[in-house]
This record gives sequence, C-alpha cells and structure tokens, in this order.
Amino acid sequence: MWLLRLVIIATAWMLSGTVAAADLSAKMLAKDTALISLDGKQRMLRAGQTSPEGVTLISSSRTGAEVEYDGVQYSLTLSSRIATSFVQAESIEVRLNQSSGGHYRSSGMINGQSVKFLVDTGATSVAMGVGHAERLGLDYKNGDQGVVTTANGQTHAYAVWLRSVAVGGITLSNVQAVVIANFGSQDILLGNSFLSNVDMSTDNGVLVLRVAQ
Repeated sequence: MWLLRLVIIATAWMLSGTVAAADLSAKMLAKDTALISLDGKQRMLRAGQTSPEGVTLISSSRTGAEVEYDGVQYSLTLSSRIATSFVQAESIEVRLNQSSGGHYRSSGMINGQSVKFLVDTGATSVAMGVGHAERLGLDYKNGDQGVVTTANGQTHAYAVWLRSVAVGGITLSNVQAVVIANFGSQDILLGNSFLSNVDMSTDNGVLVLRVAQ
C-alpha cells in the first residue's frame, strides 16, 4: 500500500514541478537507533524520534529501519536509498561460501597487505595474533593494553586502528582491531568493527556482505 502511495505522491510532484526530489537513506543501523540521511543531512535518531527535517524513525535493527517521511512509510537498508525518482543506490556485494565446519572464510587485505579472514560475528572487533601484527608492520605495542578472555583463558591484548580493511570489493577505513597474545587461530577474525558497517545476510547458505557505494 505504501508503495502505491509513494507512486501517487511522486506522480503529483512530477506534474506540479514545484517540489524537489528528496533523497532518503540509512547510513548506520543498530537496535532502536539509526543514522538517517535526508538530502545529505544526517541525523542520529532513536525509535519514535523525529528529525528537524520531519523524518520519524519507527523502528530499527542491524538489518533495516522503518521510517516515515511526509506521511509515507519507507523501509531502508544500508544498501539502498529511497528517492522520489525511485533510484536504487549502487552497492558492492561480496558472497562467501561456507567452508568445512560451517565457517565462512575469505581472503582480504589489511593496510594493503594480503591476509586470510575467518568471519566471526561473536568477535567485538577484528582480532589477530602477534605474528599477524608483526607481519603487517603494526606498531601494536603502543596501543592501549588490556586483558581479554579466549578459549585458552585470559591473555594480554593491544587495541589498534587499521587504516583499511578490504574483503572483495568492500573496503572500510579506520577499523578498530585487537592484537592478542597466544592467539589460537591461523586466520584473522573478521569481527563486528567491520561487520557492523555492512549489510549482512545469507542466501541458500551463502553469506552475502553488501555496502552502498
């Protein structure tokens, strides 16, 4: 029904020629919170809150948001935008097949250097061992020190920032990571400091990562 209403409104705008097209998109999604952009002006909204431009966030999760603008309700994801001209934003998509054990692995790059990733939605951030960090030339010892709990118990760790993290055609800048002593994985864990910034879904067992250009 709201699609029909949108078509009617868009048609009326085109006939009148007096109202400019509005560009509505989601830039960040979380539970009950979303960063909504209207014609390039971004507002962080909580569920039930209305921006000065008249956009109301109805509900939000990591996969999408329901908003209302000018009396019409829209469904937004990170890979699309709504406009009066109905233009779909171009997006970059990466598809990962399941490996043995039901895991998702991918080659990628950190700071322009090749690495192997293991997707881990339970990891707060990108995580790696000291050997990985030294091979990448990271000055991790000057990072904030702390203690983390792993399968092998508690161990020392260092928080660092990565200039870039790339998986397929998706590249993110300034990604938080942690360097862990006694790290038990040969692969670097691709955690939520990366994954929370992309739209993630599954398609017949294939993990799909998508981000708007």
